Amino acid sequence: MNAYDSDFLAQSLITAGFVPVNGPEVADVILINTCVVRAKPEQKAYSFLGRVSAIKADNPKRFLGIVGCLAQMKGAELLKRFPQLDMIMGPRELYRFPEVLKRIDRLSGKIVATGMDSGPPGHSPCQGYFQGKISGYISIMEGCNNFCSYCIVPYVRGREISRSPEEIVAEAKHLLTEGVKEITLLGQNVNSYFWRGVGNNECRLPDLLHKLSSLDGLLRLRFVTSHPKDLSDELISCFGDIPNLCPHIHLPFQAGANRILKSMRRGYTREEYLMLIQKLRSVKPDIAITSDVMVGFPGETDQDFEQTLDLIRCVQFDSLFSFNYSDRKGTFADKMGGKIENVTKSSRLTVLQAIQQEITTEKNRKLEGTDVDILVEGGSKRGSQLFGRTGSHKIVNFIGNDNLIGTLVKVQIKVSFFNSLRGELNPSTLQDNQDPHALGMI
Repeated sequence: MNAYDSDFLAQSLITAGFVPVNGPEVADVILINTCVVRAKPEQKAYSFLGRVSAIKADNPKRFLGIVGCLAQMKGAELLKRFPQLDMIMGPRELYRFPEVLKRIDRLSGKIVATGMDSGPPGHSPCQGYFQGKISGYISIMEGCNNFCSYCIVPYVRGREISRSPEEIVAEAKHLLTEGVKEITLLGQNVNSYFWRGVGNNECRLPDLLHKLSSLDGLLRLRFVTSHPKDLSDELISCFGDIPNLCPHIHLPFQAGANRILKSMRRGYTREEYLMLIQKLRSVKPDIAITSDVMVGFPGETDQDFEQTLDLIRCVQFDSLFSFNYSDRKGTFADKMGGKIENVTKSSRLTVLQAIQQEITTEKNRKLEGTDVDILVEGGSKRGSQLFGRTGSHKIVNFIGNDNLIGTLVKVQIKVSFFNSLRGELNPSTLQDNQDPHALGMI
């Protein structure tokens, strides 16, 4: 979501006549887009703010702004700590940024915009911005109504509000004309997307997926992040019905013990989560399932933690985003007793990550010798190689011609690692509509 918001801001700047530079030291406008979902990104934002404030002090004519969730959470309070700031703008106010740019040279006073009434920023196309990019994001809804006891998102992103399907389709078509081949639909709780239009016509996420999947040039479609309590049978069936919907879902479970899930206010039980996994795999047996999990939630016992480990072993996730619980001021969990010591949290996290590493490594190893479909995204960090991703979002490096970028190819996996795979391209395994001579391979 932050990447999407940053793209909106960048396109607004380019449209207003600004050009990108290589670093804040030579910039006229410096914007810092922030996240506060956990304590670590918040501290990183403060650290970077300190560095760029010093840069602005050398040239007061520079424009320095902070946007995103930290701006929303702290508001004008940030001016006391960072007086060099010119603008503080929350996520729901980003639509106002193009207007700010029109008078940036004659601003008088500080801008503090932290209202919560508006929706996501609208489509702001900048011709050529996405050229050379194979994948792109579209925010289809903003905010969250769940109020999990540990989560700050509803307080800084606001309540759920969805964009019209017409606006989303128009944005998708623009991305496709720029050369994008894969689109990921975004939302804090993306599967609660709902739009009611003229004549009470309704559109939910499954309807939207079907609308988008038929667009010319769209090779792959994804959505993230899903909440288990809103994962409907209709949405699950899309994985079997829509050919270009990637066989991958990110479905956070957060904890494996019902007692902790209830304290987290997650709205589902361990058993209900496992039933969803069963339904997903019955529709799409090879679907990749990734998730979020935290350790050390207030009151978590050794037995609770063991239930989390048991769920991980049972589901066999392809990968996990795992982290220690951290207090977020203003949330219900912040006031809970039974806080877990940092040393215990760190120890539990180490054990959990070691178990998941074994699972991921073994899953990747089983792909050795198989052919997988890869959407080629560009040059690999390995130098002369290309890289792409499987439909299950695994990174694959292989040797190939640059003409393959933006196309779907088959690659045979030769070697597997924890974070990536290495394969070999065989011209005979290309998709039927691809000519190896035209692609420069023969």
